[in-house]
Amino acid sequence: MSKYLLENQETGRLAFRKLEESDFEEWLPFYHNPKSTQFWEGLPADPIEACRIQFDRVFERYENDLGGMNALISKESGALVGICGLLVQTVDNITELEIGYSVLPKFWSQGYAFEAAQKCKEFAFDNNFASSLISIIHVDNIPSQKVAAKNRMFLDKTTTYKNNPVHIFRVNQG
Repeated sequence: MSKYLLENQETGRLAFRKLEESDFEEWLPFYHNPKSTQFWEGLPADPIEACRIQFDRVFERYENDLGGMNALISKESGALVGICGLLVQTVDNITELEIGYSVLPKFWSQGYAFEAAQKCKEFAFDNNFASSLISIIHVDNIPSQKVAAKNRMFLDKTTTYKNNPVHIFRVNQG
């Protein structure tokens, strides 16, 4: 069990739990919307294949204590809204803890990504997992950059990650 998972955590509108294989079909619309992945090079064109790779990686992270995405469940409707979590990442040969987030297109622009990312930040700092956290965001992904900025993260540097030009946003504890 990964200490980085936010199981049984909640925000005003969201409940966090482990992602399950049964969430696959509900998450698949993320990959059917071209805007979801327009900024990231190297993903399979087939939505089912891209979703399968992501799910396999989530479960691999769970097994290897590398953090992982949590399913974000609407407390009101019970629907899967998105995924968000603390991920152990290596960027420029430095291993750090990342706040990662993605929201299903039908829930975009409703504040869910910020709500979930803020909870991840609080959880990480409350548990003293790291003295700072990052978010790896494609240089052209303005909506995700706005979420990071609202989460009191600052642009720390620009680099290349998995063959993509990215901004590394950072927030320090305290």
